[in-house]
Amino acid sequence: MAKPLTIRLPVEVNSVLPVLLPVGGAFALSAAGAVLMPGLFWLPLALIAIAAFGVFALRHAIGLCVIWLVISGTTLEMTLGDLIGPDAYTTTIAAVKFSQLLLAMLCVVRYGASPDLFNPALAFFAIFFVGLAHGLHPDLTVMASVRSLLGSIAPFAFAFSRLSPGWGSAIVRATTMIPLLSVAAGMVFDAVGLRPLFLESGGERLAALGHPAFLAGICLAAVYACLIELYRDGRRRWMVLLAANFLVLILTGARAPLAYAAVVTLLTLSFVRSGVFSMPCRLLPILLVACLVPLALAVAQDFPTLRLFNLLSSEPTNLSGRDLLWPPFQEVVARSPWFGWGVGAGNAIIGPDSSLALLMQTRAAHNEYLRMSVEGGQIGCALLIVSFLSWVVWHTRTLRRADKVIMRLAFLAFAAHAYTDNVLIATTACVFFTFAIGVFASAPRLMDTGEVA
Repeated sequence: MAKPLTIRLPVEVNSVLPVLLPVGGAFALSAAGAVLMPGLFWLPLALIAIAAFGVFALRHAIGLCVIWLVISGTTLEMTLGDLIGPDAYTTTIAAVKFSQLLLAMLCVVRYGASPDLFNPALAFFAIFFVGLAHGLHPDLTVMASVRSLLGSIAPFAFAFSRLSPGWGSAIVRATTMIPLLSVAAGMVFDAVGLRPLFLESGGERLAALGHPAFLAGICLAAVYACLIELYRDGRRRWMVLLAANFLVLILTGARAPLAYAAVVTLLTLSFVRSGVFSMPCRLLPILLVACLVPLALAVAQDFPTLRLFNLLSSEPTNLSGRDLLWPPFQEVVARSPWFGWGVGAGNAIIGPDSSLALLMQTRAAHNEYLRMSVEGGQIGCALLIVSFLSWVVWHTRTLRRADKVIMRLAFLAFAAHAYTDNVLIATTACVFFTFAIGVFASAPRLMDTGEVA
């Protein structure tokens, strides 16, 4: 009996055949379309291009996420807004947050999905639907509320993926470098005359590519990331980066972020033990700073142009106009104290052309508890707080002691910072929560090390 004829293809051909067949088929369809339906000949080629980009994105998910994080952290919307116009500012913010949602979906495809039941994004969904049932603020449309909802959930989107330790480590290490990259790029822009490195705002403040307050928020995440890395391997470069990020933070003139970074760092270095970072190495920077602080206070009056020194010597308790911003929000909360006016209502309280907006150059509440009381009422605000507490405790419960303490201190500082700044709606939130998710994904676990919490 004759044996059936079989054709054995080389291994290389077998490996590329699944790719070559659809590509060849698409080109054949495109050629047929050019003859039969000339207007649609591009469609098969477009599908191939999309598929090729999808394959590339899946293979390089970590690199794309790191690039996105750097772009988000350097707050390019500020630079583009100054160079092009206000439309570029809003468009860039929307692009950054929409890109984060797309990358999060890419990570779900690449690594798998995670329910993440305590994710604060779910609380925002609840506030959104309650707002629709209650009735939105008169100056807030449904589409505007949907856009605000997407912007609110974007910073937490990566947590819905089972991310790899490699992804988490890359994100944490990239976070340590973002402020320095922003300053370096800002120096280039300043040198060519496109945008000044320092801005005048009650004194000279380092802005880099963005705004001093935003740069300070990114520095906070960078400081926490340096502490995480320092306690993981004890290398000196993390101490150098920690000092550099503190220097940038000081030059921004942002008092609250500097205070929170200093407190978290001081408590960590003083009380958190490490097998790779000895007590003498931890005490040395504390003693050095203790010697420098009195000197800085003594010479503050000689540097009135630097905002931080100006405030330390003349206005240490100044709220920078927040006492003018808060009353309109408090009045709106009083009209619906329990359920609020829907996600996005905080953007509709102060009109863009109002005298207060023109005076303060902002329409935001600079108080997330107050803003969330406007949007979700006391019930929505409480739901969000409980969601945050549960989320942080759940994700840190199995971390090694150092990572657990640092992250919980960071979130306590974040909770305090939320009283005077827009820490949830600004693009700095995208960096901070992505960094936190990176720590959760990359941190060694107690069950892996046998360490006792």
